[in-house]
Amino acid sequence: MIRPHTNIDRRALITGQLPQVERVVAPPGGEIASILVQVRPERLASAEHAITALAGCEIYQRDIRGKLVVVVDAPDAGSLGTTLNAISTLPDVYSASLVFHALGVAGA
Repeated sequence: MIRPHTNIDRRALITGQLPQVERVVAPPGGEIASILVQVRPERLASAEHAITALAGCEIYQRDIRGKLVVVVDAPDAGSLGTTLNAISTLPDVYSASLVFHALGVAGA
């Protein structure tokens, strides 16, 4: 929806007499991210199982040398951060790095 541009008077801004404005609402759909995870190669299968057991996590790509690309779909940034921390503290995980983050779009 395109809204008309509202000119704001500088004096009104400084004195706090702004016109009523609509509050900003975050788009529906939550947060999506990809995380690069490095695990012990001999424990790759168990790490994959533990990661996919977390809500919203999916293994997008794997490498036999212990690298995983994990896609996470979370309802908000806080949940996304919690998931990233949970992955990084799993046994046999050397590191978990956020490589991409975006707002999801409902119905996309």
